Amino acid sequence: MRKIIVERIARTPVSNQKLEIVERKGQGHPDYIIDSCSEAVSLALCRYYLDNFQRVLHHNVDKGLLVAGVAEPKFGGGRVVEPISITVAGRAITKVGNEEIPIDEIVRNAIKTRLRRLLRFLDVNKHVVIDYRIRPGSIDLIGVFEAKEKIPLANDTSVGLAFAPMTITERLTYNIERFLNSRDFKRKYPMIGEDIKVMSVREDKNVRITIAMPQIDRFVHDISEYTTIKEEVRQKILDYIFRTESLDVNVNVVINTADNIEKGIIYLTVTGTSAECGDDGNTGRGNRVNGLITPNRPMSMEAVAGKNPVNHVGKIYNILAKKISDRIVEEIEGIDEVYVRILSSIGVPIDQPQVVSIQIVSHKESMEETMFRRAREIADEELNRIVEITDLVINEKIVLF
Repeated sequence: MRKIIVERIARTPVSNQKLEIVERKGQGHPDYIIDSCSEAVSLALCRYYLDNFQRVLHHNVDKGLLVAGVAEPKFGGGRVVEPISITVAGRAITKVGNEEIPIDEIVRNAIKTRLRRLLRFLDVNKHVVIDYRIRPGSIDLIGVFEAKEKIPLANDTSVGLAFAPMTITERLTYNIERFLNSRDFKRKYPMIGEDIKVMSVREDKNVRITIAMPQIDRFVHDISEYTTIKEEVRQKILDYIFRTESLDVNVNVVINTADNIEKGIIYLTVTGTSAECGDDGNTGRGNRVNGLITPNRPMSMEAVAGKNPVNHVGKIYNILAKKISDRIVEEIEGIDEVYVRILSSIGVPIDQPQVVSIQIVSHKESMEETMFRRAREIADEELNRIVEITDLVINEKIVLF
């Protein structure tokens, strides 16, 4: 019998709290970039292992560092003076029998391919230096990984957690970044870079959304054009918000608040990311598995990116917690909020956690028994098919950050 503890908690739903803060780091942010590079290396290793050995072998490449370069942006087109440095570190099977795994080729190709996906104007051969520190894994963890069990054994004692549903502030924060980095928007506004960060604060019914949004210098000819583009994009964001959301809050959008037009201080870049000059990145400092950073909610400290998707519970349990919490809100009537925490035990099958905690916030008293029973059933069902998460991750069917 799995230990699944369901309880009602006395908590004011975040949407009813006086103050709420939400952040999303967009696909060109240095923390997002290095998360994405770590994950790209893990996926490339998974696919190589599957193609050549018919199974995913042990690896964890969840330590990454991006060191910003040096750039000189200017109207009409500037230059990158010193390249961005990207290093991915971790453990992996590097040799099987007498066959050496081409780690160098796998790592470099994976990172270059991912960077091309994220940043349109970053030349991966000129603007980036790629390095890695990948060593063989420890014997005990490799042994846990390779144990001949039907269900993989957890490689760590770790906790994963998630919540549902998103508040209006959380939805706006997530969706605005995806809107600004969508293909359709970039076709219309190619001068808008990918390093978009959205920070939202709701006080009562008033939401202030602060957006950091670079412009790409080759498309912009002077300060006047820069300010015109910025205001036009601000209006497009407001149009998008009112077109896609039924709002019960007042929304104010501000962009690039550090700009000082009189002094010529503006957010202009050569490649569309502050990583070219201004900001470094670390794997695990970016968005959680729901794509957000949410100070009003419990959050995992785990870096999901780069962990193997077979038995690394620091990855799998965060994904699983999100799947359970999403289903509970979708399928059970009367749930205001749900918080799911799952604790593993190293060396124990991943479908047998130490405990699953489900905390329910609900305004309905009479349905408690039904809610609790169905919540346990959903958790059990998702644990029964936990191994499906591996394929979902490898085939990129799950958004991780």
